[in-house]
Amino acid sequence: MIKIGDFNTLEVKRKSEFGFFLDAKTNNTNDDILLHNRFIGNNKVEVGEEVTVFIYKDSEGRTTATLEQPLAKVGDVAFLKVVENTEIGTFIDMGLPKDILVPFKEKTYDLNPGHKYLFYIYLDKSGRIAATTNIDEHLSTEHDYNVGDKVNGIVYGFQTNNSAMICVDSKFAAVILHNEYFTELKINDELTNLHVIKIYEDGKLGLSPRQARKEELDVLESKIMSYLEGADGHMRFSDKSTPEEIATVFNSSKKNFKRALGVLMKKGLITQDSNGTHLK
Repeated sequence: MIKIGDFNTLEVKRKSEFGFFLDAKTNNTNDDILLHNRFIGNNKVEVGEEVTVFIYKDSEGRTTATLEQPLAKVGDVAFLKVVENTEIGTFIDMGLPKDILVPFKEKTYDLNPGHKYLFYIYLDKSGRIAATTNIDEHLSTEHDYNVGDKVNGIVYGFQTNNSAMICVDSKFAAVILHNEYFTELKINDELTNLHVIKIYEDGKLGLSPRQARKEELDVLESKIMSYLEGADGHMRFSDKSTPEEIATVFNSSKKNFKRALGVLMKKGLITQDSNGTHLK
């Protein structure tokens, strides 16, 4: 049986002026699938041999083969570029001659042409390849990661408490809790060097973009000293400042900010009073 939206190994039955016809495995030559000359590339094709092709339906609903490599196949989660928004939905580039439709009902957020987003690739009722931004239920929690590993991921949504939903390696479900990041994140952000800090009971990965505590504190101490040196030795921020101010200015939690100030005071580099923090 032919798998549309996937790779199939088929016998080349005959040649025509347009290309080659491949055996559709129905015992009916009328069902044979055209591999057009345009989609052969630099490959050599001979009648009687088997070729591995990607099968899809063209814009007229005909089953078509290509030797060109698509960017994804049915069942994949893939990071793909939006081509255009139209009155019937959004079209994305999957590396095929025909762009793939994201129906309106399969869009969970706005899609901007020229930008890339995560999509799950599926077959619609007519057998055409389509895509949805609703990828959550298609992500796996079966992995070999351990706490301490570093991974890369893409933001695909937010929970009601602003924790970021992350797709790791276009396959695995993960989350960055809202108190683990201090810069603004948005859907389709690509994040690198994330630390696995927890593995939940269901297998979902708990991630953090933050460095190890000592490294983070060392960086924060340097950031505070640089801020003071660039502000004539004084800043209004202190251990009394709000968590929101500290997160905005120093990209840190208040807890770590207070620790860094304490270390700098023990080193005799700064002092604090009701007006803020000062270089000694």
